Amino acid sequence: MRKVDRGTNTLKQRLTIAVLGLGTVGGGVPALLEKHREKISQVTGMEVVLAKALVKDKTEEKPVQLAKEFGFELTENFEDIINDKEIQIVAELIGGIEPARTFIKRSLESGKHVITANKDLIAQFGPELVQIAKQQKCDLYYEASVAGGIPILRTISNSLVADSIEKIYGIVNGTTNFMLTKMLLEKCSYEEALSEAQSLGFAESDPTNDVDGIDAAYKMVILTQFSFGMNISVEDIDKVGIRGLKAEDIEVAQQLGYVIKLLGSAEMTDGSVSAEVGPVLVPKYHPLASVQNEMNGVFVNSSGVGESMYYGPGAGEKPTATSVMSDLITIAKNIRMETTGHQFNLFNQETKLTPAESIFSKYYVAVEVPDQQGMLLKITRLMTEAGVSFDQILQQQSDGKNARVVIITHEISKAQMEQVKCSFEASEEIKLKSSYRVL
Repeated sequence: MRKVDRGTNTLKQRLTIAVLGLGTVGGGVPALLEKHREKISQVTGMEVVLAKALVKDKTEEKPVQLAKEFGFELTENFEDIINDKEIQIVAELIGGIEPARTFIKRSLESGKHVITANKDLIAQFGPELVQIAKQQKCDLYYEASVAGGIPILRTISNSLVADSIEKIYGIVNGTTNFMLTKMLLEKCSYEEALSEAQSLGFAESDPTNDVDGIDAAYKMVILTQFSFGMNISVEDIDKVGIRGLKAEDIEVAQQLGYVIKLLGSAEMTDGSVSAEVGPVLVPKYHPLASVQNEMNGVFVNSSGVGESMYYGPGAGEKPTATSVMSDLITIAKNIRMETTGHQFNLFNQETKLTPAESIFSKYYVAVEVPDQQGMLLKITRLMTEAGVSFDQILQQQSDGKNARVVIITHEISKAQMEQVKCSFEASEEIKLKSSYRVL
């Protein structure tokens, strides 16, 4: 179907879309589509129309209001969307693995292009879905799956395609960054920070995916695919969350010139890749140290550009819906130019994981020992046996029975750090309290 554009007196192709889910992100799409309708029409040369939205209950107040305001149909039956031949693009915004995976597969198999913000699904089943899209000559885009409103995936696949990325790391989970900001600036406990994050809607009632680093790990799987062309799994990523992070570690890090942030990182070493998620001591002068509250920041080291940083909101209705709309515009252009069927990420090479002996970092180590002579010597001996030397060392005030010793190591391998941990765990006197990487 074509529509006359009275401003230019030209015929414009009608592009019909459907949205699965009208939650936080899905609910923002109709408003953005209407607000930027003229701009989208000019950029794509098409008249984009939202025809249907899939919801659990089409009598609920929010869906009913949105449908009435923006003039689309509500349905509780996915078959109504699959069987509508006019619908060319399906935006999956319900989240989770099922039924989202089935809905995307069936949409692609029926020849419909797909947009999704589903990081869990893309991280675990992305290659399968990409293959289906390729076979069906359909587009599959998922910019909104990583870092909300920051266009990091499109930047890597387009703007940095001629560059060689060596390392990518950053704050990719807004919930934990909000909590760490509260713990640092307002001296909140972990429990207090989590409670506030939940009350403001930044954290779910079950915060496991956020606070245990799982959400960040999903995003690092996707960033690793785009940056290095390697398909790693969540199981390949060493992940530690912020659950149990102590206020004293945050305070000591401050004294030593650092801020603790939950970072995801992936790095290329001699043709192999390593990825981690965990609390990291970031120097106060580093740009990531100033990323606060629910904001995200991604840092890229590449051979051509050098260092670059991408900062913005990592979640929320408008930022994430804006990323969904950018995918929509891209697909609309592809349809207009009859160039659909290309993969979002074309970079692909054999996956090789870096051994622990070749992954290097400085480390923060906090131990508790009896407050008596000779204990520092014992700590030094165990670390020396692993070939580890000190960069900084701090002994905190004793409680009369025990003392806390904090060490920043020189750069060592991950294997050496594991040896140190094992030595401390085997010791009857030295109790390992925490250990984190140092940027």
